[in-house]
Amino acid sequence: MLPGRGRDPGGRTARADLHGPEGGTDAPVPPEHHRGGEDVSGEPDLPTRRRAIRVLEGGRARIDELLDRLPRAALGLPGLGGGSWSPKDLLGHLTSWEEFALDALEAWDRGERAPIDELQFTVSTSRINAQNVERKAAWSYARVRREAERTHERLLATIGGLSDARWRAPATPRGRRPLGARLGAILGGPAGPFRHDEAHLRSLAAFVADHGGRVGAAP
Repeated sequence: MLPGRGRDPGGRTARADLHGPEGGTDAPVPPEHHRGGEDVSGEPDLPTRRRAIRVLEGGRARIDELLDRLPRAALGLPGLGGGSWSPKDLLGHLTSWEEFALDALEAWDRGERAPIDELQFTVSTSRINAQNVERKAAWSYARVRREAERTHERLLATIGGLSDARWRAPATPRGRRPLGARLGAILGGPAGPFRHDEAHLRSLAAFVADHGGRVGAAP
């Protein structure tokens, strides 16, 4: 079996109750917010597992580099991408989608549909994003960073532990698209599969430049 999902201190699964009451208007999200379950196609061929890992590692390294340039007081300030998110919110958002990817891998391993696919039939991607940001709003930056690092490491290890045959095979017995392609869509952005982190680099770089960080040209 794949590694289990983390749980919060209250013993609940580390996910918002996205099927619950609306509870207000969703907060604005940066303009390059996650594309959800769409079949991103920036790369025409299925990337290898090694390529996927390199893309994920590279995107996160650049995110971490920008975060490390920010003064501590700026990490929780809103305004990222012209919206209400802070850099801390962004990091929690990126982690939430890696959690969705791990959930999907566990479900596919059981021959079941990915939970994120079920959610996106009834809940908008904007609401999914807003609920997960809200769930982590009271967390300290240190906690968000630790959770991000643990989840990212677990995701890379899980991808690395898959066989090439499993990577190329349909995610479920009833499916047609390769597991690697399905996973790349969950973790994708406008530039292609596994490029979710990259989609947020420009707005984060602009935020760093506006809040006293040391940053050169936007990526």
